[in-house]
Amino acid sequence: MRARPDTEVLVVGAGPAGLLLACELALAGVRTAVVDKRVRAHRESRALNLHPRSLELLDLRGLADRFLAAGRTVPGWQFAAPLKRPLDFTVLDTRHPYALLLAQSRTEELLARRAEELGVPIRRGHEAVALRQDPDGVEADVDGPDGRVTLRAAYAVGCDGGRSAVRQAAGIGFPGTDESMTAVVGDFATADHDDNERARRHGVLVARLEAGLTRYVVMDPLRLRVPSTEPVTLEEFRTSLRRACGTDCGVGRPRWLSRFGNTTRLAETYRRGRILLAGDAAHIHFPVGAQGLNTGLQDAMNLGWKLAAAVRGWAPPGLLDTYHGERHAVGRAVTTLTRAQTLLVELPLTPAYGESATLLCELFDALLGIGDANRHLAGRLSALDTVYPSGDPAAHPLTGARMPDIGLTTGQGAWYVHDFLRDGRFVLLHLDGEGDGDGHGHRTAGPVRTVRAEQYEEHPALDGATEVLIRPDGHVAWATRTTGSRPRAAERARALAAWTDASGRDGAGPHP
Repeated sequence: MRARPDTEVLVVGAGPAGLLLACELALAGVRTAVVDKRVRAHRESRALNLHPRSLELLDLRGLADRFLAAGRTVPGWQFAAPLKRPLDFTVLDTRHPYALLLAQSRTEELLARRAEELGVPIRRGHEAVALRQDPDGVEADVDGPDGRVTLRAAYAVGCDGGRSAVRQAAGIGFPGTDESMTAVVGDFATADHDDNERARRHGVLVARLEAGLTRYVVMDPLRLRVPSTEPVTLEEFRTSLRRACGTDCGVGRPRWLSRFGNTTRLAETYRRGRILLAGDAAHIHFPVGAQGLNTGLQDAMNLGWKLAAAVRGWAPPGLLDTYHGERHAVGRAVTTLTRAQTLLVELPLTPAYGESATLLCELFDALLGIGDANRHLAGRLSALDTVYPSGDPAAHPLTGARMPDIGLTTGQGAWYVHDFLRDGRFVLLHLDGEGDGDGHGHRTAGPVRTVRAEQYEEHPALDGATEVLIRPDGHVAWATRTTGSRPRAAERARALAAWTDASGRDGAGPHP
């Protein structure tokens, strides 16, 4: 018998995905540790956009207000830089119909603060250099300031970026396409407003950040094939800006300069035994549409409760495997979409396409002016249209989709659905007022909270549903329209057993 593991889950990487995953695990009572080879957290702004679905996920845990107070909301986002018409998020079915401009460094700071509130140790300056797994767990050799130590955990999750050491140690392939074009990005403290508008009209992405910073992303036709490993100089950046729009926008000393490419890769699997991947360790792509960080946060939210169930022993057979089954398909959809978006960026900069590329962009702009077309692409980019397949043709249409955050009334007043998901449990929602409940209209037993409520906000997606089982990540596990107590009780029992079987095994061997 092996000794008690040092931690139940080891998260490698303290970026947004790793930190949110650690928060989710700690919320479920799982002993979790985070290691990151960086001595300090990122100070550069890096990714700067939280899309509506990511804001909904933060809202599920009561964290959205912290993030909204730190950033600035905008009503939509660019589908591709050359297009003049941005996607309109205000038409989407959500209480967060906007994007939040917030530097990645600030996002990481807020998530790290939450992890510390939950008692998660974040060990910076500690690099996982080797991993080994057996049927009972994972061992990681970690180099830190005091030398090398070996940590043992029940599971390890690689959230350590596109060059993931965890992915390589697990022998997971990372197929895709190599870099064929690059762009440059810079954050500056000074910029002229009139020139900014001119830059936008010429296809430069311009975004105002907090603390008086302005970001520029420039695609220079004469520097399109420069490798992303080549450093960016201020003179190069100014020259590229002038070439793009006839002005350098008055940029002064940069706070951050970087070059990035369109390498696109998707891990062959998100799970190998007791080692899993999330975020950039699982998928990388050109950052068009600002989807990378958001996809990683959504990976973490999907994985957290499933991994907690496996550790705690209430995971039904195969539950942990659904992480790959659900999120790998999303990763493929995102990398496919970004490849198409990248073409819209690249073609106008390629002399061979000239006027044809301009006509293509004009066509897309016209399409984005059509309500249904805008809603379709905005739904994809924001991830609000993500639906996990149920495999049951007779399932309620809402099954697998995100649960609308509708208004409810219980014995103690008005609530939103998200209010009942703060502690990361399943919610069994009785919408006809029937079922068990205490004076607050709800009770908690194990991983499931039962809520008796009535709707004061109607929603067409519920389509007469009388009971809904909501997963901890806000997606619907099961719903029914039946009203008879016996048939509904039988359906409910099957659904609960399928998702929260306390005697289940996750398929990776005995539980620690």
